[in-house]
Amino acid sequence: MAEDLDTNYARAGYHHRLGFGRRPALVLIDFVQAYFAPGSPLFAGVEATLASALRVREAARRAGILRVFTNVVYRPGGIDGGIFYRKVPALACMDVGNPLGAWPEGVAPADDELVVSKQYPSAFFGTSLAATLTASGVDTLIITGITTSGCVRATCVDTVSNGFIPIVVREAVGDRAAGPHEANLYDMSAKYADVVGEAEVIAMLNGMAT
Repeated sequence: MAEDLDTNYARAGYHHRLGFGRRPALVLIDFVQAYFAPGSPLFAGVEATLASALRVREAARRAGILRVFTNVVYRPGGIDGGIFYRKVPALACMDVGNPLGAWPEGVAPADDELVVSKQYPSAFFGTSLAATLTASGVDTLIITGITTSGCVRATCVDTVSNGFIPIVVREAVGDRAAGPHEANLYDMSAKYADVVGEAEVIAMLNGMAT
């Protein structure tokens, strides 16, 4: 009888817990209208994901840690989007000036919160994020955002590849379907990150605020 996946992974040592580091930052990946506006080609119905991420953001604000928002912005026609833009035609809704690229109500970053604009899935690729985290002494990146199987996963892999501890907040990442969402959470937990519940992350941040 073949062993089940959890037994196989446990035998290999996957799902090892990294734990929180000493100096976390928070990233909120691509919470833009394209994922929330009915009729958008990228509509994902992830309002609960956003609500969770905003609760984590409030705790991060109280803790006084670095908060980074990402969005995706292309020149008209996607001249800076390369193969990714060609692969996913719906990304045209992120062309500069398209209202689907705007922040939903209640999401707009504050003056002391950083916005990193990108053209590819990872928040690190082609951006200054790694340098900013290093200069700020950050050792842990708390990851929220959309989508779990796309930009969240890409950012998670690049987080650990750049030497930071990735903490993926389970309720604060979302996808358009449960299958890819759960599969990617499982894989990130096994190989790259700690997948942690919202309550645990907020409790940790509240401890920093006291």
